[in-house]
Amino acid sequence: MDQNLFNDICLRQLTLSAVHEGETVAVLTRGGERAAYADAFLWAAQKLGAQAFHLRLPAPAEAGGAWAVGDSGLAGNRHAVEALKSVDMVVDCTFLLFSPEQFEIQHAGTRILTAVEPAPLLARLMPTTELRERVEIGAELLAKARTMRITSPHGTDVTYRLGVYPTLSEYGYTDTPGRWDHWPAAFVFTGGADDGVDGRIVLAPGDVLLPFNTYVRSPVELVIEEGFIRDIRGLDGHPSLDAELLSSYIRSFDDPRGYGMSHVGWGLDERAHWHGLTQFGGGMGMELRSFYGNVMFSIGPNNELGGPNDTACHFDIPMRGNSLYLDDELIVDAGELTVPEMKPAGRR
Repeated sequence: MDQNLFNDICLRQLTLSAVHEGETVAVLTRGGERAAYADAFLWAAQKLGAQAFHLRLPAPAEAGGAWAVGDSGLAGNRHAVEALKSVDMVVDCTFLLFSPEQFEIQHAGTRILTAVEPAPLLARLMPTTELRERVEIGAELLAKARTMRITSPHGTDVTYRLGVYPTLSEYGYTDTPGRWDHWPAAFVFTGGADDGVDGRIVLAPGDVLLPFNTYVRSPVELVIEEGFIRDIRGLDGHPSLDAELLSSYIRSFDDPRGYGMSHVGWGLDERAHWHGLTQFGGGMGMELRSFYGNVMFSIGPNNELGGPNDTACHFDIPMRGNSLYLDDELIVDAGELTVPEMKPAGRR
């Protein structure tokens, strides 16, 4: 993307995030990655009258490897952590999520925005105040619920017992002290009780496996009891390459907590494309987490919700065409939101 255009969209982002004169903004990168992002955010912050600096961490020891859950690059680097705690806003171009350092920075009152997706995607899915309002309506409904049930024509029927963990929302910008968000994003989620998820989930072709960044090709049945996956297999005894890959990946961590059920919720961005993985490589799959009417569940760590599970084994799995009930009220009907206030204007 042209740097001047990228500067402009980062200026729009920081304006939404309420950056203003007298604030200090830090842009965090790692190695040689996303230098153009740092330049754009530094320019935008200065344009808004804020002081800004770029904190560049050393490259990971294993360059080119997969993202390691909870590895911020900040472990043991107290000077860097204290510098980030001292500012009003951190633009995270590394992916701090699930790390103890992120939680420490947030607890100091610093707001954090993660921006790691390809620049053309950031431009197309620029957050809006209207989308934020719809996301927050969903969060209000979810926060009041005590049970969630998910069903699908493929055989999914799973129930989450809610009320133990907070409800979180992501809408792509952050203007509140201590708050983290991710650009782009448009979904709400919470977690089931640690022993309070039971039933079965059937992954159908076209559902998404993140961080594999692939689409399910052969059906997978997950049997869940008391908050943990007890079996991963092909549907009705049929072979499933995806079931074998999922099982092999989780097993490789040698951590039984990798089978734990984590957060769950739904997406609200009608601009996000289900087929996004065919267009943009190199990102974290945020478009797939956000597409309108998807129901997404997570496997593995729940420490972002305040839970005890900080395993490095993590999956987010957005599913198409599912239905979701809160306390027996239908909220997502086969991939379509039912609450008018959560729908974009053209779908009401």
